[in-house]
Amino acid sequence: QVQLVESGGGLVQAGGSLRLSCAASGSIFRVNSMGWYRQTPGNQRELVAAMASGGNTNYADSVKGRFAISRDNAKNTVYLQMNSLKPEDTGVYYCNFNLGWGVKRDYWGQGTQVTVSS
Repeated sequence: QVQLVESGGGLVQAGGSLRLSCAASGSIFRVNSMGWYRQTPGNQRELVAAMASGGNTNYADSVKGRFAISRDNAKNTVYLQMNSLKPEDTGVYYCNFNLGWGVKRDYWGQGTQVTVSS
């Protein structure tokens, strides 16, 4: 069993910052990647930022230069630092861990609401 617990969402004014955290616990043997996704009403969940096991990162074009993903391997925790927030960043943010050696499996956090007011 693997559990992901997110924290750090909230309400912030445009131009402000938030830091999201996601801690994984349970049977974690190999982390292939960690990431953050965002979902808004009526839309599919979309990738915001991801980090592979080797450290390579990938960002949505809309957040490049404003958001930064980082990790603490010892704590099995991934972070998303969000700066210069815009109203269009509003949504529910989900963390994702892709785990496993042969058979890889995705695990998701419970989601945390981020609301950016104009």
